[in-house]
Amino acid sequence: MIPYGKQDINQDDIDAVVNVLKSDYLTQGPAIDQFEHAVSEYCGAKYAVATNSATSALHIACLALDVGKGDYVWTSPNSFVASSNCAIYCGAKVDFVDIDVKTGNISVASLRAKLQEAKKNNNLPKAVIPVHFAGQSCDMAEIAKLANEYHFKIIEDASHAIGAKYQNSPVGNCLFSDICVFSFHPVKIITSAEGGMLTTKCGDIATKLKKLRSHGITNQPKDLERVDQGPWYYEQQSLGFNYRITDIQAALGLSQMKRLDEFVAKRHQLTSLYTKYLPTNLTHLIQSRDCYSSYHLYVVLLDNAAKRKEIVMQLRANGIFAHVHYIPIHLQPFYHNLGFREGDYPNAEEYYSKAITLPLHPNLTEKDIKYITTTLRGLL
Repeated sequence: MIPYGKQDINQDDIDAVVNVLKSDYLTQGPAIDQFEHAVSEYCGAKYAVATNSATSALHIACLALDVGKGDYVWTSPNSFVASSNCAIYCGAKVDFVDIDVKTGNISVASLRAKLQEAKKNNNLPKAVIPVHFAGQSCDMAEIAKLANEYHFKIIEDASHAIGAKYQNSPVGNCLFSDICVFSFHPVKIITSAEGGMLTTKCGDIATKLKKLRSHGITNQPKDLERVDQGPWYYEQQSLGFNYRITDIQAALGLSQMKRLDEFVAKRHQLTSLYTKYLPTNLTHLIQSRDCYSSYHLYVVLLDNAAKRKEIVMQLRANGIFAHVHYIPIHLQPFYHNLGFREGDYPNAEEYYSKAITLPLHPNLTEKDIKYITTTLRGLL
């Protein structure tokens, strides 16, 4: 079976993990600082904070921006459920902004119209979470203009997009956002097995994030509310969580960072082969001129939605693990119970009805791409 996504682990990665296993620190050690520094340097962000998953990162991102009960948080319906669950964890209300079917990302026009209506009804969002679907950045400059006008915070869900660029600058520099979140799950661009990272340009936010990932505790003398009582002393100053990443994971992520650009370049080569071998009348997601995608996913859109299930099943029967990203969040039973209904976000639903994710990861060969495209062509 050709998987739709897969990690690429080499001997350097293995050695990095083994070295940590032989060291004095398996967690809360130097590898975490090194990993954070590597990501902040790569992205051009002043601060980076590692967590045990991107889901954890999204949760504490909301908390660090003081999202709470009575607040509204908006995100894309075309994403994994973590993009919206994070706000519900904080007691906030979730709503969605419909997408541009051609890119899979939040539609700026839809966001603008929704903000205008929300202002009339006095229910503007506290935060908006744009999702960089499949590795392509949303139009962050335009979203930032709306944030300035309507006074909301921005959390970039860049779980798909480490290594991507927007306006020739790395995604994660937070030029147009308060916080950016990355994922290092094995099917993502690089992996730390499980793991996430937040970047920000704000020192106060970074301090909050570090406390929140570790029980709300600090032992930094400058941050203590009481006089330091000794080298063992620490304070829990807020309600936090155990969202810490281990040194084992951080060592793997740090090693993978060295090949990030190589991985993204290989994904671009593979997408070029898909374009070469797929039928010319098959619809692909459009790539904006302002963006350099990290190509986490390669999605095609069928003309005949009724055939989608059959085609996916036949591809899998032929050893090709085709997938679908994503079931619109508002169609999930949990969100149905919150009052969302089919038809609420027609663009996301139209996109979902036609979308097929084809395999894309650095271990694919041109032979694999030819087999996948030949098989798909035959089924179409």
